[in-house]
Amino acid sequence: MLVDKEAIRALADILTDTGLTEIEVSEGDSRLRVARNVSVQAAAAPVAASSVAAAAPAADEAVAPPADLSSHPGAVPSPMVGVAYLTPDPSSPPFVQEGAQVAAGQTIMLIEAMKTFNQIKAPRAGKLVRYCVASGEPVEFGAALAIIE
Repeated sequence: MLVDKEAIRALADILTDTGLTEIEVSEGDSRLRVARNVSVQAAAAPVAASSVAAAAPAADEAVAPPADLSSHPGAVPSPMVGVAYLTPDPSSPPFVQEGAQVAAGQTIMLIEAMKTFNQIKAPRAGKLVRYCVASGEPVEFGAALAIIE
């Protein structure tokens, strides 16, 4: 088996540029998957002791991080890995405003994967309660994109 080191480097660069943790491409009988482990602790910057003492009262008032929304009954899961866009282009309004009614099959966002923009459609009619991603944010397969109730 011949390993294409340049392809691996190119995929690793894409992971770094997009913030994704995994990418896979296939062509014919060949398949190449590149993944990386991301540690939350490694991303934290050291803080001076005086900053910690000043920030302590604010930490008590902080709200707990949101629960995993992918298990929410109204969650719209991502069908692929890519970059989410809530608007058709940067100067346009969102496909759907939070709080608006959507019809089944109505486009609610785009996911760019492999330089292709894929329409993400509402799986059911209802009220789009909230988006779970921001425009331009990388998304993983199965991650909650929006909540429709």
